[in-house]
Amino acid sequence: MAAIIDAKGKACPMPVLMAKKEIDGGSDAFTVEVDNETAVRNLEKLAQSQGFSAAVSQGEGVYSVSFCRSGEAPAVRQAPAVPAAGGNWALFVGHDIIGDGDRELGTNLIRMFFYTLAQGDDLPKAILFMNGGVKLPALDDQVAEHLKVLEGRGCEIYVCGTCLNFFGIADQLKVGSVSNMYDISKQMLDAAKVITL
Repeated sequence: MAAIIDAKGKACPMPVLMAKKEIDGGSDAFTVEVDNETAVRNLEKLAQSQGFSAAVSQGEGVYSVSFCRSGEAPAVRQAPAVPAAGGNWALFVGHDIIGDGDRELGTNLIRMFFYTLAQGDDLPKAILFMNGGVKLPALDDQVAEHLKVLEGRGCEIYVCGTCLNFFGIADQLKVGSVSNMYDISKQMLDAAKVITL
């Protein structure tokens, strides 16, 4: 009988970590119960990355995500159409401005930074948004447009789902993937260097 993992009420990234532990333990089929859609999306992404299929069913306030080993190796990402020079570095964005002086100046600086980055040749493999940084891909139209260019050039954009929910802006995300601490920390650990704004 497949194991049932109760992850209801668990904050990100606990449901993902609990599922990953089950996978690492050699389980071929199990179900994770959660109580929010962000956890469901994160579990579906984990399943895909680990060679599992995921079926989702919903009851009263509870989502059941059933994992089943598909027998296929995880999909290998194709190289971006426009290669990112440098490539093996990540950009961590924890604020919606650059610096801690004047807010208007900081807003203009961060918009110019992303414009400059999008026009350059040395692109990061991943751009990671947490805390106040999640406001940029959700609320700042100029930054979101630059991020769309970067995404089109092969940059992966991860946006903390817990942070989006905290600020009440999850439904306003314009670019990037809703993500979790597990995926974001993995990107940081896998990168040759991480630059923080």
